[in-house]
Amino acid sequence: MDKLSVLILTKNEALDIGGCLRAVSRLQDVHVLDSASTDATREIATAHGATVTVRPFDNFAAQRNFGLHELPLRNDWVLILDADERASPELIEESLAMVEHAPDNVAAGRIRRRDYWMGRYLKHSIISPLSIRLVRRSRVHYERDINEVLVVDGDIADMRHHFDHFSFSKGMSHWFDKHNLYSTMEAELIAARRVGQPSLTKAFFARDPHERRMHQKRLFYRMPGRPLIKFLYVLLFRGGCLDGPIGLHYALLQSIYEYMIVLKTREMRMAADAAAESRDAASDSDARPVKSQPVETR
Repeated sequence: MDKLSVLILTKNEALDIGGCLRAVSRLQDVHVLDSASTDATREIATAHGATVTVRPFDNFAAQRNFGLHELPLRNDWVLILDADERASPELIEESLAMVEHAPDNVAAGRIRRRDYWMGRYLKHSIISPLSIRLVRRSRVHYERDINEVLVVDGDIADMRHHFDHFSFSKGMSHWFDKHNLYSTMEAELIAARRVGQPSLTKAFFARDPHERRMHQKRLFYRMPGRPLIKFLYVLLFRGGCLDGPIGLHYALLQSIYEYMIVLKTREMRMAADAAAESRDAASDSDARPVKSQPVETR
């Protein structure tokens, strides 16, 4: 019996789930946590031998925490994937070896993600190509509703092999639909001032790249001109220009996504200010004394 379970989150992933499951077919304990898909996702997953559970989606951290801590996974070690990702055979072998030989202080594995678009490998453009996807579920949990952060109680090992990511597999319309949702959730966090306080020290010197990125993002939220900054960061600082025209297109998409967040945040704050002014006006009206009117007597 393998000592490694697999967890895959889905929502209307009929196009991709079959390929994802075929890539992990040698593993015996594979679970799909589905957010009430309306296509054939669940039927395809069942046909590939996965255990399927349905849970309505509320936010990303809650969904992943439910999968890790509430599903009847057989093992403590779990490989976490999305339907549009493919674990390489070498990664599967390395993960099984890690499960067998990892010291007690190691609670997770950090894996390199290789993103593809229009048949090209985006080698330079991706902002955060490393992901913690191999975990001891008893020693991790997720926080933050969107762009969730994995909190690990222990050391994180760097894995040598990769998984492939095809985020544009369903076409541009699906990408925009997905990022329309993501931008709304990010804007809600910013408008409600729930993104947390940044630390300059951790933003640049934290040993854990995920902690470093979290504080960098908190700093980024406070900067003016974020869409332009993100475009230049992806294209020049990350080296997206080295990916050719596809790198330029990707940098533009990331800039558009950031602009959506900026505009939605402004819209939400304006609506909140208008609602507050309306409440204050109503309160002032209620508190204003009513002048008595003289009554004429005859």
